[in-house]
Amino acid sequence: MRRAALLSLALVSACAAPSAADRAEPQASPRYAFWRPAPVLGAAEPSKVIAAAPAEAWRPIDPDNLLVIELKDGGRVVIELAPDFAPIHVANVKAFARGGWWNGASVYRIQDNYVAQWGNNEAKIPFPAGVAPKPPAEYDRPLTGLGVRPLGYPDSYAPMVGHAGGWPVAWDPESGRAWLTHCYGFVGVGRDLAPDTGAGGELYAVIGHAPRHLDLNIALIGRVIEGIGLLSARPRGTGNLGFYEDPKQNIAIARARLASDMPASERPRYEAMRTESQSFSDYITGRANRGGDFFQRPAGGVDLCNAPVPVRKSPS
Repeated sequence: MRRAALLSLALVSACAAPSAADRAEPQASPRYAFWRPAPVLGAAEPSKVIAAAPAEAWRPIDPDNLLVIELKDGGRVVIELAPDFAPIHVANVKAFARGGWWNGASVYRIQDNYVAQWGNNEAKIPFPAGVAPKPPAEYDRPLTGLGVRPLGYPDSYAPMVGHAGGWPVAWDPESGRAWLTHCYGFVGVGRDLAPDTGAGGELYAVIGHAPRHLDLNIALIGRVIEGIGLLSARPRGTGNLGFYEDPKQNIAIARARLASDMPASERPRYEAMRTESQSFSDYITGRANRGGDFFQRPAGGVDLCNAPVPVRKSPS
């Protein structure tokens, strides 16, 4: 992918536990018809909710949906893929991984309060077999079938927001469309100008304040669940849009594999909290109403990207 294509990324630049009815398919409602619950005093601290969550409140993450990127200077970045939201792009990512596309590639862009980007940049390397070079614009999907849990608080970028299947989502009841949101750690596909939506060989991760203005403009394929600090705590690129001007500054990638292709003894295993669980409802209540010894006044509200779905290494 040409450097000009990569630059276009920046240019595009309730708290109570929900009832079964709350988790049903949202019905059409007046746009921006929000409500704001009163602050909840004495809410459980989020960390304590996570620690006390029973086994049934967690879902195992499929190893076939885990992309493990090993850096040459040590450490790994693990990404959970989201095939329910961008199936063709995710299939491409898997084909790129199995074809060795990122083995020897690099992180070549670190833009402050924005993104870290990696791939082969301007190198003329053929795509591996199985990659769809011109995938469709998988920026949103039908709301039907998601079973969303409304967050319960207003959002600046979408009529409604909440969680579905372990992911933060936004949706529009009028159009019946839903989409993933550009929260911290989320991974998207670097692309050229429309209608070229990017194949998935050049990826970026959000390392700053959530750039929600990118929602519905770029395909999101997942989120970093381990190792985001290996991307965010790097020297910022001094070139235009955070590109490293000297290739020697690039952060080399040793290899990238799907966890399902790794030996069982090396395979990382993770779990995500089920967003339809009572534990998650208690967690959201705690995020919106922080208490304990430090917080003297609950906020009584929370932003979608400030309520990340808890992820942990599998106890087993």
